[in-house]
Amino acid sequence: MAEARRIVVKVGSSSLTTASGGLDADRVDALVDVLAKSRSGGEKEIVLVSSGAIAAGLAPLGLRRRPRDLARQQAAASVGQGLLVARYTASFARYGVRVGQVLLTSDDMARRAHHRNASRTLDQLLAMGALPVVNENDTVATDEIRFGDNDRLAALVAHLVRADLLVLLSDVDGLYDGDPAKPGTSRIEEVRGPADIEHVQIGSAGKAGVGTGGMVTKVEAARIAAAAGIPVVLTSAVHAADALAGRDTGTHFHSTGRRSADRLLWLQHASTPQGALTLDDGAVRAVTERRTSLLPAGIQAVEGEFSAGDPVELRDSGGRAIARGLVNFDAKEIPQLIGRSTRELAKELGPAYEREVVHRDDLVLLHG
Repeated sequence: MAEARRIVVKVGSSSLTTASGGLDADRVDALVDVLAKSRSGGEKEIVLVSSGAIAAGLAPLGLRRRPRDLARQQAAASVGQGLLVARYTASFARYGVRVGQVLLTSDDMARRAHHRNASRTLDQLLAMGALPVVNENDTVATDEIRFGDNDRLAALVAHLVRADLLVLLSDVDGLYDGDPAKPGTSRIEEVRGPADIEHVQIGSAGKAGVGTGGMVTKVEAARIAAAAGIPVVLTSAVHAADALAGRDTGTHFHSTGRRSADRLLWLQHASTPQGALTLDDGAVRAVTERRTSLLPAGIQAVEGEFSAGDPVELRDSGGRAIARGLVNFDAKEIPQLIGRSTRELAKELGPAYEREVVHRDDLVLLHG
């Protein structure tokens, strides 16, 4: 970890804002001090994934707590995002560091052109010496295209920029084997795989009440990143300097897998299926065992309303989800394709129909 050159750091709302809403300038400056000094030698590149836009917009709009309805969340984000990036810009300017804002929705990870553009932008910002500040685009994101929390976004961004390390900063100094507020619990220093924390009861609510995450989303993000070959350190914001220097702090999640395509990581861990396709037994075997594409002949039924390019769930005849994929046809088109060969469809409907319903390159298996 001490040798990590490109690092993604994620910080939550509770580490940046007051409980009543509004940015805490001292907390922001303290974090910036650590990040700027870490990259000052030119050996490390930092990408910051920062929550806090909605929380920062609460007080200016006279909101006493985080709203539940999407429209007011978007309004708060619209006000707060400008305040958040302005604060970072001013704080990093003390060190002569320029900040670049990058706002993403989960759709940007799914569409090939979008995630390619996001990757190119982040790479170019780093090459030009800027520090990217990434956040979910809460102002325009709908429930269907939200990441849901910035912990998951950070795991996907770490994969997108080919990071050597992901640091998740929380308001607790690591993962504990029980409630850290109670005596007798201890910090888990290392996690080498899911079996290491099967016995742990993980809390879901952040104590500050201004964010959407909690320890559950952080552990899930760590699992996603580790499975994609990226080690993770989970610790508190006050121990950020130790994490970036590779010193012993927090909980270290060892990498457990290899890197895969960005959109497939999103598809498996962050997408929301817009519908479902039921497959016959032959198609289930072809998809799961032979890893082939899904053809129209293997489909038995379709449900939901979706467009070409949307994520859909693939189910066996018993209704069990076996895979998830990006579909090549609209929902209204598929009933006329069910059970038919691509050659027959091409002859009747034209060459555009001589193709897979879900291509194997746009498909991930769901295990467990």
